[in-house]
Amino acid sequence: MVLDFWKKREEPSPLYIKGGCVERVSSFKFLGVHLSEDLPWKINTTQVARKAQQRLHFLRVLRKNKVEQRLMTSFYQSTIESVLTYCFTVWYAGFTATDRKTLQR
Repeated sequence: MVLDFWKKREEPSPLYIKGGCVERVSSFKFLGVHLSEDLPWKINTTQVARKAQQRLHFLRVLRKNKVEQRLMTSFYQSTIESVLTYCFTVWYAGFTATDRKTLQR
């Protein structure tokens, strides 16, 4: 994957490290954030929403078992909000309206 912000697009020459050609991929996960060549953030949005949905299940279980509000708030902030805001400044600006709607559910 090559991130290139030049207006004039050229096919980059192959990159070699220790005599071996580095494989070119269209997307990869770096520090927990899914990056794609054209930076659409769709893959990252889907993964973040999936993680948050999984953790919301546990919040519902806590509510069902009548856990006090203070503990539920603490659980939300430490497990769900942290997932939604991790690297937020990197990927949120490039979101489409559909991506925002997916996360706001």
